[in-house]
Order: sequence, then structure tokens, then C-alpha cells
Amino acid sequence: MWARMQEVYPKIDILFSSEEYGKPFALNLEAEHILFDQQRITTPVSATMIRSNPYKYWEYIPDEVKSYFVKRICFYGPESTGKSTLTEKMALLYKTEFVPEVARELITSNDISVDDIIKIGKAQTQRILEKTLIANKILFCDTDVITTQIYSQHYLQYIPEILFELEAQIKYDLYFLLNIDVAWVEDDLRDMGDRRKEMYAIFKNELDKRSIKYIEIRGDYQQRELMVKTIIDEMLIL
Repeated sequence: MWARMQEVYPKIDILFSSEEYGKPFALNLEAEHILFDQQRITTPVSATMIRSNPYKYWEYIPDEVKSYFVKRICFYGPESTGKSTLTEKMALLYKTEFVPEVARELITSNDISVDDIIKIGKAQTQRILEKTLIANKILFCDTDVITTQIYSQHYLQYIPEILFELEAQIKYDLYFLLNIDVAWVEDDLRDMGDRRKEMYAIFKNELDKRSIKYIEIRGDYQQRELMVKTIIDEMLIL
């Protein structure tokens, strides 16, 4: 093992550490060992502590590394269930970033083409990757590429293969499946107020067939916010 360490590491003259194992580590690297701050007074954290609870010790994690620990949360479900509102409210509450339903920035009607759908899928994926780099512990996302696939099938009766490739690029730590037990609100893009149960079943089935675990969110808007907040607080161990 030590021979392998000497192969991997460049020549080191002095090794600073706050651990007792630093001494044999340095010895095998033929380096001088300097023990400092063993009681964790100057820097009250260790790599083990960060790995066990990165969100508690977030301030000690280098900015270049934080995105690795960011948890992605997806608000998922059919139209008019409060996804957009919850996404923005939670981001504001937890002082972090969110990704909106990017399709609403790109289209003004549901008269869409395959090119439109591909553009939406790519834009949604790219926005999530970008926001992950700057999010504070958690990233809230309004919909995902599975949603794009569902609407592609609904409006075009076709799903371009690239949408499945894009889906594979993003993994979510938690899905919130929003139930349809709130009033349907019409807008320029919502046109399935009479098919809510059918669409809810489709959305749920897409998660089930992928064996994606989810938490169903029900109740009025205030109850939904409270339920989501309780779950997020437990996730972050606040």
C-alpha cells in the first residue's frame, strides 16, 4: 500500500495534518510531519464530519466542491397543481436557487413541433446543470424531462430519443408528486382541465415504471407548503 502511495503522490517534503495518522502517513512518504490544531479550535471541522453532514458544515466546503453535495428536488405532476409557486417559495425560504418550467419561456401555445420539444428538453437540462453549480445546499426544480416526454407524447404522439438521453443526465434526490386536489386554474398553456385524473395517473405511472420513489403532496396550498418544508428540514437536518 505504501509503495502505491509513493507512486500516486508527488514528492512531499512536509505534511501538515490534524490527525495522529498523519505521522505514519508522512513517514511512508519520507516527509516531515507537522501536527497542528488537533483539538479543532482554529478550524472546528474534519473531512469525516463534512461527509457525515455536509449541510451542517456547508461554510467549510470549498465552493468548487459544493455542487457535489447539492440535493435536487423535483416538483412534479400535471398542470395547475402549484408546482411553480412551491418551487419559487421554497427557494426563497431556503435562500437558494430554483429552476422554473423553462418551456414557458420558449413557447406561447401548445401548437408545438418536435424541434420545440427538443429545445425545451435541452434548455431544462442545461438550466438545472447551471443552477446546481451555484445552489445553496438544495436546488428546487419545477418539472423535469420526464414531464417533457409526457407532453411530447400527448401533443405529438411521439417522443424523440434525445429526451431519454437528457433524462439520464439529471438525477433527483427527491420527487414531490403533486396531487390534483386543488382547483384547476386556466391560463394560456393549460388546456387539460377536463382530463386531470387521467394526466395524474400518467405522471404517477411514469415514476412507478422507473421505480422512482416519491412523496405525494396533498391538501390546500398552505398544507402543501408546510408538508414540503417539514420534509426538507428533515433532509437538511436543520
